[in-house]
Amino acid sequence: MQDKGYDFWVKLASWTAIVMVSLMIIAKVWAWLSTGSSAMLGSLTDSLLDITATLINFFVLRYALMPADDDHRYGHGKAEPLAGLAQSAFIAGSACLLAFHGIERLINPVEISNAGFNIGIGVSIFAIVCTLILISVQNIVVKKTGSIAIKADSLHYKGDLLLNASVMVAMILASFGWVIADPIFTIGVAIFLLYNAWEVGVESGAHLMDKELPDEEKQVIKQLVNSHKKVHGLHEIRTRQAGKTKFIQFHVELDDDLPLITAHQVAEEVETLLKQGVDGELDIIIHQDPLSVVSKNS
Repeated sequence: MQDKGYDFWVKLASWTAIVMVSLMIIAKVWAWLSTGSSAMLGSLTDSLLDITATLINFFVLRYALMPADDDHRYGHGKAEPLAGLAQSAFIAGSACLLAFHGIERLINPVEISNAGFNIGIGVSIFAIVCTLILISVQNIVVKKTGSIAIKADSLHYKGDLLLNASVMVAMILASFGWVIADPIFTIGVAIFLLYNAWEVGVESGAHLMDKELPDEEKQVIKQLVNSHKKVHGLHEIRTRQAGKTKFIQFHVELDDDLPLITAHQVAEEVETLLKQGVDGELDIIIHQDPLSVVSKNS
């Protein structure tokens, strides 16, 4: 990693999220109690989900960053996508409850006072500023680490910019007599949360099911391996990712008469090439095959 390690960056993102979302929750509780806005309640619900997900990430990431031990020889990286699935289920359930609240307000609308309007707009602007600060930090962290947990958080908070803007629009429309706008936007927020829950769940499931690395990254791996002058090719390449660790294994094709010590050295040199050319922490297994054996089996 550049400058700092993986651990530093993901912890920085987690702490920034905890601080920013806590400030937004305090402000939104005050605004909701002052305005009674259904859309503001939706925004508050989203922030409560955010802080829950962030706290889960904070503790799970600490566990996921632990080194491999006797009981977990492949490390603890899969704790990240497990947390993602838990977040997905929690967000989906809360979105359904929020949708029911929006439907109830659609049937029984509530007007927003002028004082409540001013508070709601001010708090929405404050929330947008806090979210922009958080997203800026998360973008840096994702570029440095590629963490799935931080990436999922970042995607969600980018959507929160639209969410907070929608609350402002709903309150402005309600102040002009469009009282129905408030519950309609609330239902829209619920749909948005369900969509986010689906995205996080799909990505987490892909990691848990040991989905292969992207084709572009696998092509880079093949090019690096084949760039070694003593390697005639490779086959049976298998890849997956768990947390910060990318697992790569394959067979290299070498000359039949290559001494064992030389074949071992070639494997180590290939491993060095991969660690220099592929981003992230790598766990590499290389099997050496004599070229004649490969020809017979092909």
